[in-house]
Amino acid sequence: MFDGIYFEFPKIVFVIFFFIACETLCKMRLPSIYFPHAGQFMKSSVSTSKLLFFLKWLGIVMLILALMSPVKDEPYELAPKKGHEIALVLDASGSMDTRGFDTNNPMASRFDVVKKIVRDFIQKRKNDNIGLVVFGAYSFIASPLTYDKHILSGIVSQLQVGMAGKYTALYEALAQGVNLLKMTKSKSKVIILLTDGYSTPQVDKIPLDVAIDLAKKEGVKVYPIGIGSGVQDYNRAVLVKIAKATGGVAFGASNAQELQEVYKQINKLEKSEIKNETFTYLHYYYFYPLFVGLIALMLYIYLRNKRGSA
Repeated sequence: MFDGIYFEFPKIVFVIFFFIACETLCKMRLPSIYFPHAGQFMKSSVSTSKLLFFLKWLGIVMLILALMSPVKDEPYELAPKKGHEIALVLDASGSMDTRGFDTNNPMASRFDVVKKIVRDFIQKRKNDNIGLVVFGAYSFIASPLTYDKHILSGIVSQLQVGMAGKYTALYEALAQGVNLLKMTKSKSKVIILLTDGYSTPQVDKIPLDVAIDLAKKEGVKVYPIGIGSGVQDYNRAVLVKIAKATGGVAFGASNAQELQEVYKQINKLEKSEIKNETFTYLHYYYFYPLFVGLIALMLYIYLRNKRGSA
């Protein structure tokens, strides 16, 4: 336990010479009082004096040791973590209000089902820095990158269909996701792009190839997910093109169960290691000599006063 202990302020040890000098040069002289038959008290007086001497110097030495601050370095490492910078890009256009996507809950809209699955996914990504982009006729960043999964899940739960318009600016949303990840230094940047429709040319101001080039330039891997009851609900060819160009994989889901499986597959993404850090924790032991020193001096004062009043 006490191996490797050193003193933060070792020079304080020289204070003990002050007490030694004072003991030698500053002896307290009390007036002499004659006691008849004093011999019978001499034996107990000598033993008490030795005890007082011991307690006094034990207290002084222990307090000096406490002031010297005995300390021990205890290095420890944060375990290497593996994680991603992830942008969740969610389609909130009007078509996401379609019912029947979840056979167990037919009255739930596609968007309600997506929000639940996405919240579950967020909670599983313990070491990831995750942000959120929502799009419809336009796109916006609903949450910057954060490690706070509780806050992010709360934001997802508050999202509503149509909050960004009823049309689909799909390519603009992809570019917005890249923009969210642009300032990060991580080597592992991922966009999970979910949509149930086609790009609406009237509102989508960014060409597909431009959005893809932006993702490639920033080293962003895109995992597009198309959802709907049929292949024609979303443009699978476009999603495959985005995935292939960025090193990702395109997925499709026709119901809630399939969508859950998609997110489970994405959850198995290869991890990127974050360099571990070493810290040194200083463990202080001054309270041990401080406690002993105070007890010794308290006993010294008590016995000395008791002796004087006897």
